[in-house]
Amino acid sequence: MDLPPHKLFETPNARSIQIGDWFITARTNPISNAPQCDAMQATLKFPLPEMTFGNNSLIIEHKPSGWTYAFATEDALRCVKEGELASEDGPVKVGYADAWLKNPFGSLPMPKTVPTKPYDWTYTTVYQGHTPSSVPESPYADEDDEETKPPSSPIRNFLWAPSDPDNPLHRINMEELMRPDPILFYAEIPLFEDELHDNGSSNLLIRIRVMPSCFFILSRFTLRVDGVLFRTYDTRIYHSFVQNDAPIVVRESNGLEAPYGRVKEVRQAGPCGPRRNFNNF
Repeated sequence: MDLPPHKLFETPNARSIQIGDWFITARTNPISNAPQCDAMQATLKFPLPEMTFGNNSLIIEHKPSGWTYAFATEDALRCVKEGELASEDGPVKVGYADAWLKNPFGSLPMPKTVPTKPYDWTYTTVYQGHTPSSVPESPYADEDDEETKPPSSPIRNFLWAPSDPDNPLHRINMEELMRPDPILFYAEIPLFEDELHDNGSSNLLIRIRVMPSCFFILSRFTLRVDGVLFRTYDTRIYHSFVQNDAPIVVRESNGLEAPYGRVKEVRQAGPCGPRRNFNNF
């Protein structure tokens, strides 16, 4: 396969690819330091995950149109539910909560505590990415290359439209993604992770790969609350470089949830055991 013209750029904390009309940048940095976390927590007004990568991001830019899309930590955490959670918000209790309530000592008065602002302690987020108000300064500012510079005109916020199920261009081409094509660019960008006070795990990870014919992004939120449930929320973004007309970007999102015991049964059954489906939430 002949590779299309493309350029790769790299600094200690950023990697980019310029291919066709697209410029893609993945920023990966260490966990945010205390002052950075304090500033973000003051904005969000709830405790941050144990590992918050506040300076990590993925930005894709379509130079001719000015369309830009991004995945960033603070914006992802803005989608975490604040306040008291209603039943439709999917509140979660740790596995030993019911046992405590059934305990004869569970009805005794609790010690005096200090109230805190309620929020979803599992950090469940249905973040799908966003159109940023501005693009950060290029990590390659020392390079005299127009291709690496942010758009000089205002970012255009195109509206997402419902897909046409009969239009093959409105679907993610899974056959194309499954081909063993060369990978021109790949990055994993963690946004946050928390062990939920040793009760499980909650994390959001962005992956991108660029092939000669397309790029594909997977944003995956994964939640495990031990003894209670598993939950995922995925956003997939796909674009084919071989489109002849106006470029189309496909975005697909879905969420899945299943009780902890049910997943355990499936794993114990093994690959030849009975098939079971997750429930949409």
